[in-house]
Amino acid sequence: MEQTTEKRKYPRVKTHIPVRYRKLRDAAGTPSLGSLSGDLGVGGVHFRTNEFISMACRLIVELDIPMLAKPVRAISKVAWTKKTSSGEDYEVGNQFLEISKKDRELIAEYVDSLSLYNEPQALGDARKKQATESI
Repeated sequence: MEQTTEKRKYPRVKTHIPVRYRKLRDAAGTPSLGSLSGDLGVGGVHFRTNEFISMACRLIVELDIPMLAKPVRAISKVAWTKKTSSGEDYEVGNQFLEISKKDRELIAEYVDSLSLYNEPQALGDARKKQATESI
């Protein structure tokens, strides 16, 4: 069985919230593209897109967190990209580079509220592994 080491500084939780993004270098008038998050943490977000976005590309990301009147906004760096199993879309992992203290706190509160129902991925994977090994 292949083991993966969690390299993230902050845990993430699975969530499917609306995400809008556009490349930082694009003109301000360029419309944002939409997606849904796959997971979210204080340090970044993962979402699916139908376009290839290269690693290290800077994005302006807006997250529509439930119960908030305004979206949370950050500048992120694409940390990884991989093609989905269908071969039509891409999974894109982003690391937040620039985010206001308030927006970071709002993400932390949202992630904490979900943690009650949704284990961080690394913890969940470790528990699944531990459960299988004890069988």
